[in-house]
Amino acid sequence: MTETKIALVTGANKGIGYEIAAGLGALGWSVGVGARDDARREEAVTRLRAAGVDAFGVPLNVTDDRSVAGAAELIANRAGRLDALVNNAGITGGWSQQPTSVDLSIIRTVVETNVLGAVRVTNAMLPLLRRSAAPRIVNMSSTVGSLARQSGPDGETTTGPVAVAYAPSKTFLNAVTVQYARELADTNILINAACPGFVATDLNGFRGVRSPKEGAATAIRLATLPDGGPTGGFFEDAGVVPW
Repeated sequence: MTETKIALVTGANKGIGYEIAAGLGALGWSVGVGARDDARREEAVTRLRAAGVDAFGVPLNVTDDRSVAGAAELIANRAGRLDALVNNAGITGGWSQQPTSVDLSIIRTVVETNVLGAVRVTNAMLPLLRRSAAPRIVNMSSTVGSLARQSGPDGETTTGPVAVAYAPSKTFLNAVTVQYARELADTNILINAACPGFVATDLNGFRGVRSPKEGAATAIRLATLPDGGPTGGFFEDAGVVPW
C-alpha cells in the first residue's frame, strides 16, 4: 500500500494557498492547513474535508518562533515526517510604496513575513522533510521580484505599481531559495520558487485576471516533482522565469 504523502501549506485558509491545499488533497495527499486565524483555518479545513481532502489544521504564525515550533511539533506527532512544504503566507504592506517616502517599518514588516517567515518555517520543518523519501519545498514568489522583468533591456522601468517593500521582498525570497538549493545540493530535497501569475485575491483587491486555482498549478507541480527535478529555480506556468 502506498504511504500517504504529507504537505504543509502556509497561509492556506484562503486564495492561492487554499487552492494549493485543495489540489494536493485531490492527488491523495494529507494536507496541513497553516493559518494564524483559528476560525478561518477551521472553516477552510471543513470546506476541504467536505470536498474529500484529508485536511488538518495547523495553527501557524510565520513571524512567531513559538508558533512555528508548535506547528513542527504538531506535524511530527501526527505524521512523523513532511513530504512537501509550501511557503505561501505573504503580505503586501499596501500597494503605495514609493521608495523616497516609504515608512521603513512597512519594509521591515513585509520582509519579516515574506522572507524571514519562509526561512523560519523552512528551518523548523527541515528535520521532518529529511525523513521523507522525496522532500520538496516551494516558495511562493512573484514576477514583480524579477529584476529582468522589472527593468527592460536598456534599463527602462516597466509599468505597474511601485512597491519598494513587496517587490524586493520577492527578489530576496528568490535569492534565499537559491542559497537553500546550494546548501542542500547533496541531499534529495528540491526547493524552488513559484510565480502564480496575476491572480484575483484579496491581496490585490481581486484585480487579478487568473483564478486562485490557476495560480496554484505551478506550486502543485513543484511540490510533486519527480526525483532529479530542478532545484533552485523560479518557475511560472510557461516555464522558467528570468529574474
